[in-house]
Amino acid sequence: MPSDFIEDYSFGSMIIDGKNYTDDVILLDEKVISTWWRKIGHRVVIEDLNEVIDHDPDVLIIGTGSSGRMKVPAELSKRLDMVVESYPTGEACKRYNELFKKDRKIAGAFHITC
Repeated sequence: MPSDFIEDYSFGSMIIDGKNYTDDVILLDEKVISTWWRKIGHRVVIEDLNEVIDHDPDVLIIGTGSSGRMKVPAELSKRLDMVVESYPTGEACKRYNELFKKDRKIAGAFHITC
């Protein structure tokens, strides 16, 4: 996937725009915020997404880890007033790249382990 913004993902590693990240990340279109830390470990709460809320994207893509262990509450989309899609991280990377190429205002929050 060399023409993709997220170039590669494997357990514990994500290559974004030529740089390797080994911690969870938030993406705001092309901006990378490394070391995303959640208040409740393997569960996303609204307080974990302040940068995303400030960015005000049309769509938020959440990567729930390689095996999808991170939980995303169903009501998150309503509370954030934006479309929220969640997938295991490998699939979430592909979806982020799809929307990125369509020039949509997007954000991503990716758990890159479990």
